[in-house]
Amino acid sequence: MICRPPLFGLLLFTLFIGACTTVPVTGRQQLDLVPDSSLVQASQQQYQQFLQENPVVRGTPESELVQRIGQQIRRGVEQYFAGEGNPGAVADYQWEFNLVDSPEVNAFAMPGGKVVVYQGLLKIADTPAQLAAVVGHEVAHVVARHGNERVSQGLLAQMGGTALSAAMQNQPQATQQLLMTAFGAGAQVGVLLPFSRLQEAEADHLGLIFMALAGHDPNAAVEVWQKMATQGGAGAPEFLSTHPADTTRIENIRKNIPEAMRYYRPN
Repeated sequence: MICRPPLFGLLLFTLFIGACTTVPVTGRQQLDLVPDSSLVQASQQQYQQFLQENPVVRGTPESELVQRIGQQIRRGVEQYFAGEGNPGAVADYQWEFNLVDSPEVNAFAMPGGKVVVYQGLLKIADTPAQLAAVVGHEVAHVVARHGNERVSQGLLAQMGGTALSAAMQNQPQATQQLLMTAFGAGAQVGVLLPFSRLQEAEADHLGLIFMALAGHDPNAAVEVWQKMATQGGAGAPEFLSTHPADTTRIENIRKNIPEAMRYYRPN
């Protein structure tokens, strides 16, 4: 498959044709203009700023559950890549799973393995398997390098392919917004929303496999998205601003469950 940056002309396609990587499981080719080291450094700064501004919950049954589920998913990811003969694919990830004190129904992940769950999400994902579905989905974004892809798209669309380091120095506010949008940290996706739908479908697909490898029934993903769908309207969860829980999405998840069940071994 050829990597074709969407919505851009032949000149840019020719210029960036070599800047491609392959998404695990799906095999899709994606745009990749940003070195992992640069993106992880930038995301770490955003992550630390977020933790300073949002209280982290520690030492409670809920926070321990988030940690436990997160580590189970991490081991599932490592098991998947070991089975594919590529254990080094996630060897450099520095995983963290934090619960923050906020009533928002939300979660996000940043490159390098930083995953945040908002306390309000636990009111909907109220079983370990349902929480594993959400965490598996967020971990899938990290493993599929969707943050890198979205930053690459943003740099190309908004800044003409400017290097991330130069963009951060010359346009710090614009770059910060780009990073937060790419990481899904409660920001609207805006111009990149149509492509984000593809990434969300991929995260659903990969997340089912990762939660199954972690010992959680993939059918719980259907349950949690059905519950999300009932939260529509004016009080819809922030999570739904970039994660639409519609009938098509749920049906696509159902179609991928038989594949995920091949990896499922109950805890």
